Amino acid sequence: MKNVWVLALLALVGSAHAESNAVKKELVAKVLLLQQPAIEQAARALAERPAMLVMQQAGQALQTRVAPDKREAMGKEIQADVKKYVDEAVPLVREQAVKLAPAAIGPLLEERFTEDELKQLIGIMESPVSRKFAQMGGEMQKALVEKLVAQTKSEIEPKLKTLERSVAKRLGLPLLPAGAASGAALPAAKAASK
Repeated sequence: MKNVWVLALLALVGSAHAESNAVKKELVAKVLLLQQPAIEQAARALAERPAMLVMQQAGQALQTRVAPDKREAMGKEIQADVKKYVDEAVPLVREQAVKLAPAAIGPLLEERFTEDELKQLIGIMESPVSRKFAQMGGEMQKALVEKLVAQTKSEIEPKLKTLERSVAKRLGLPLLPAGAASGAALPAAKAASK
């Protein structure tokens, strides 16, 4: 008789645990859905980062390796190539990020949060104030980057010029013309703020 009670108790506990896991999985799925814009933004940044580096390097090379009368046209061609890459890469990386998030992030959320904590987290994420704040993320970042560039430009440009001269000297490359460093760095900073 004891064995029957033990088996019944174990079955009840097992069923409650399975129910709890199902509820927790649903809560995690909801958190991931609410986090989808942030996941997509991270994917976008990941896909755009190499393009920004290429633009930065291209800007420097244009100044030193392309005749002045051909720089503008070549710059536009390079920008078109970079735009094509971004237009193709961003949707691909974004789609994969959204697809991989449940397997990559879901187990972490299930392991580290209780059902009650997940419910609280969802409540926070769904609050109108939280959504309004999250929507301002790009605008806040842009405002900070613009002020940061303006504030540090005079201190950073000489350091960047020194670095570029040092690297060019070590590599045996011709030195950049005066002002080339600042011209290459500022478009990269402006692109990063977008």
